Amino acid sequence: MTSPGRRADRFSVSARFRSLVYATRGIRIVLRTQHNAWIHATVSAVVVLGGLALRIDRSDWIALVLAMVAVWTAESLNTAFEFLADVASPGLHPMVATAKDVAAGAVLISATGAGIVGLLVFVPRVLKVLP
Repeated sequence: MTSPGRRADRFSVSARFRSLVYATRGIRIVLRTQHNAWIHATVSAVVVLGGLALRIDRSDWIALVLAMVAVWTAESLNTAFEFLADVASPGLHPMVATAKDVAAGAVLISATGAGIVGLLVFVPRVLKVLP
């Protein structure tokens, strides 16, 4: 992305590769620094394994993947926001604390929605296989 009035750089494979390296580094930072990311990773693994074990259909996979992506995106944006807020206001500022709470609330909203999607997908199937 370029700013107004600035010429876009030409496409290059090496620049796209560097972007991929930076993005991968960002994911590692989230996993390394955010305890909730480990919870998301564990739940994501359980969901994938459960979906495979129960042989869920394509539309259920789509719903689950979109729900997981929403949670991971919210967690990643929340983490980036927290890092930026800490640089902008290293001391405790009430508005920064409020903004961080709102960003964390966005993660909670997406995780709650993902949990509901998981229940809608898995509960009927689990009830079918129980004696």
